[in-house]
Amino acid sequence: MRKDFGVKTWLYPQPVLIVGSYDENGVANAMNAAWGAIYDSDQVILCLDKSHKTTSNIAETKAFTLSFATVETVRAADYVGIFSGNDIPEKISKAGWTIRKSDRVNAPIINELPVVMECTLLRIDGEEHVIGRIVNVSVDESVLGADGKPDYALIRPITYDPVHHDYIALGERIAKAFSEGKKLNN
Repeated sequence: MRKDFGVKTWLYPQPVLIVGSYDENGVANAMNAAWGAIYDSDQVILCLDKSHKTTSNIAETKAFTLSFATVETVRAADYVGIFSGNDIPEKISKAGWTIRKSDRVNAPIINELPVVMECTLLRIDGEEHVIGRIVNVSVDESVLGADGKPDYALIRPITYDPVHHDYIALGERIAKAFSEGKKLNN
């Protein structure tokens, strides 16, 4: 038996993304955005309402950074999602984060977030779809595995549960992608 819930935005896992931007005066801002994804092989899409400070910053500077919130940063990540940069311009420092300017785009890198995508704005479709091109992915060496690549077990990214409004740590590895399904072809 199944139960119908109608139209819901219940997608699992839903990443907790932190969007970094500068305003026209060079003041850094960050916001928590759960509605974002890969859009093309080198592009991301974010669903950001035009009322957000971040959206106007991105429209002005044509750049942003996109980082993954982690188990260690959940409180600060939630904070930058609850409060608006329109009301609290020093949101990043109140969250306890420090920044440095990206070398590639006009946007801040939040030092406490170990993985960051540096993006240029391609376009804003309609009133809320921000589409950016990834120009670089920067990863703190503390979360690189023995193979020299990012290790999600060290990153400890969190996901958002849109049904119960919880943050959840991602779990264990269960299989090797592009391998497990081949076992059904025997």
